Amino acid sequence: MADPMRIRAQASGDKATVRVLMSHEMESGQRKDGNGKTIPAWHIQDVTATLNGKPVMTAEWGPAVSKNPFLQFTIKGAKAGDKVGITWKDNKGDSRTDEATIS
Repeated sequence: MADPMRIRAQASGDKATVRVLMSHEMESGQRKDGNGKTIPAWHIQDVTATLNGKPVMTAEWGPAVSKNPFLQFTIKGAKAGDKVGITWKDNKGDSRTDEATIS
């Protein structure tokens, strides 16, 4: 399983800014190793964000996203103390879910 995501969520008025740094190799399937063999594709396909357990954002990613991707978004109606959860799933079936409290 991948390393934990680094999630920062800060409230400002009636919204919160969420910043997420994900740890993932994100291979495109187009690079070659030292022997000239193609390195198989391995990338995040689905990202979901929740606020107190309710989905607020979904994204479908592909092989063009960089290694250890960074994601930032704003949630309206969020306040300090609310819980933000982030889940990703990759094309090999691995997944990771982490949660942070909005400050």
